[in-house]
Amino acid sequence: MLDDEPEVCAVNGAVRHEALERLDVLVGEWEVEAEFPGQPAVAARSVFEWTLDGSFLVQRTEVPLPEAPDSMAIVAADPETGAYTQHYFDTRGVARLYAMTFADGVWRLVREAPDFSPLAFRQRFTGRLGADGDTIQGAWEQSRDSAAGWEHDFTLTYRRNR
Repeated sequence: MLDDEPEVCAVNGAVRHEALERLDVLVGEWEVEAEFPGQPAVAARSVFEWTLDGSFLVQRTEVPLPEAPDSMAIVAADPETGAYTQHYFDTRGVARLYAMTFADGVWRLVREAPDFSPLAFRQRFTGRLGADGDTIQGAWEQSRDSAAGWEHDFTLTYRRNR
């Protein structure tokens, strides 16, 4: 073992720890309202919690509609850069990988390349944490063609349960 290896690991561990610490604001139970164009709003429930000694953030979402999938997402932070990756799974058997950022109260997810499932369309989500820390206003967008612009898909509003 080289003398500088423990120091490098400690520095990298600090970067990862700092990145994960920024996600603490998401931990808890949230009521989620989904608004699809031309349809009534749908109420759902989402819970964020730490797992494996705080190494990963898990989000579980339950939607009480048969046509809407329940889902689980696991967020990891790269030990070298602190960059986030969200691994998404749902009851349809869909598995997707999103690049994620969370900075200055803005939460972004982007999927622009095929991963575990074909890429029939690109997706991105942008959510903004309210000043109270208890609301997130966000929207999903999609693009069917990399040359085309983004189109609104649906809106999500998270409200923390206290």
